[in-house]
Amino acid sequence: MYILVTYDVDTTSREGARRLRSVAKACMDYGQRVQNSVFECEVTDAQYCLLRERIKNIIDMSLDSIRFYILNKNESRRVEVVGVETSYKVNDALII
Repeated sequence: MYILVTYDVDTTSREGARRLRSVAKACMDYGQRVQNSVFECEVTDAQYCLLRERIKNIIDMSLDSIRFYILNKNESRRVEVVGVETSYKVNDALII
């Protein structure tokens, strides 16, 4: 499944800054960053559950907000980029 993860973590405290880094690290383990607080991920149902639970254990439920958008496989038809393209297709060949 193709998901978009967006988050808003309260960083007014040192603990909040730590949570922000931890959420970003969790998302990086499953996908790619396309904007500061936005990740595109292609995951299985099991991986999605693991990511969601991992993030739930990191955040402060009274201060932070996470949104998971579940999209279909035809994301290229649903994602329109205006300006600089900051991501790559996960399933395409990557030449380094």
